[in-house]
Amino acid sequence: MLTPPPGADARGAYLPELAGLVWPAPSRPALRRGGRAGFAVVPSAARPRLLVPVGSRRAAASAVRHSTEAQGAKARLRRAVLATAFRTGLGGLAFRDRLVVDGADGALDAHLAAVLGRPALLSIHIGPARANRKPVVQLLDDAGAPIGYAKLGVDPLTRALVDAEAAALARLATLDLPGVEVAEVLHHGAWDGHALLVQSALPVGLPRAAPPRAAEAERAAMVAVSRCLGVDRRPYADSPHARRLADELTALGDRPEAARLRAALAVVRRLDPVLDLGAWHGDWNGGNSATLADGRTLVWDWERFAGDVPVGFDALHRQVQTAITRAGVEPRTAAGRLIAGAGEALAPFGQPAGVADLVAVLYLVELGARYLRDRQAEAGARLGHVAAWLLPAVEDHLAGRPGAGGMTK
Repeated sequence: MLTPPPGADARGAYLPELAGLVWPAPSRPALRRGGRAGFAVVPSAARPRLLVPVGSRRAAASAVRHSTEAQGAKARLRRAVLATAFRTGLGGLAFRDRLVVDGADGALDAHLAAVLGRPALLSIHIGPARANRKPVVQLLDDAGAPIGYAKLGVDPLTRALVDAEAAALARLATLDLPGVEVAEVLHHGAWDGHALLVQSALPVGLPRAAPPRAAEAERAAMVAVSRCLGVDRRPYADSPHARRLADELTALGDRPEAARLRAALAVVRRLDPVLDLGAWHGDWNGGNSATLADGRTLVWDWERFAGDVPVGFDALHRQVQTAITRAGVEPRTAAGRLIAGAGEALAPFGQPAGVADLVAVLYLVELGARYLRDRQAEAGARLGHVAAWLLPAVEDHLAGRPGAGGMTK
């Protein structure tokens, strides 16, 4: 069995598990040094971030260009330089670690070729530790043109998410989403005991909109998604969202964080604001959307899509995730700022006056419930420790909000 190299980081330690999922026995994945077969491990087997097929320079370059959505000019420049290196052959010389697979006839490669009706080269991004980490495989033809992406659900959580995304994409295909482009389902089924979803590739390589235009189009896309299932304005206390969220928090049992989230939800239900309920993508961040120069906004990773939530959740999620992961804002500070500035973020969504801070509180309670339910802290995700950042921000705000009943922290 493949073993991590000496000094491997967390992703390096995960590499053998990943290889075993994509190429299970009797396939024999192994790490070697150099060669023209298999996958270049970028930047190294000890610190893997990307597996790049080395048999075709064009495919290798394309795999790098389409690997993940690079956020920021510097990240995009680094990715472009790396893609050029592989296209010219320098990438294979600079990155010498190889993952090679012997006896792969019954592995995922062969199954994907069968369901697609054509062979496909594989490239795999290796993400950080989190409860919902799963193999996400980029599919390319020999010339490097993207064919699509395959996702494997390998445990109860990720199987549910893969199946949920397949259902969401099928539903979204029937809805009016002006300005928003969504992938098509190419295949949904099972393989080797795992849930498998294959979806088309979005045209992420087309020219992008300038930042001001991109921000405007992204807001419009979020509004379109929020309205795609209709909008229901109603008192919150007995709304579908309130009931569902209360049930989820009850199911978390006697965890101290769950009790604190239940208390925060109880305050909002007692205030009973009138809110607009609609839909949300569920995990809209800078890594799963892109706005093209022609005005289209490409959006992917729909595994958390849901209805009956306060409209504007996507804008709040985008804002707090960007502040923490890109701007380096301390999470508790970012959450506090999110609540304080929610009125501006929610302005395009038309929520009634005076409720923006409570919508932000409900978003954070929703997020906290998700992180606890998915056991993100136990999986190593930094933001999974909701008692360290999310809960204090919510409790600080509600403790001082007029009419909130003086909630204690």
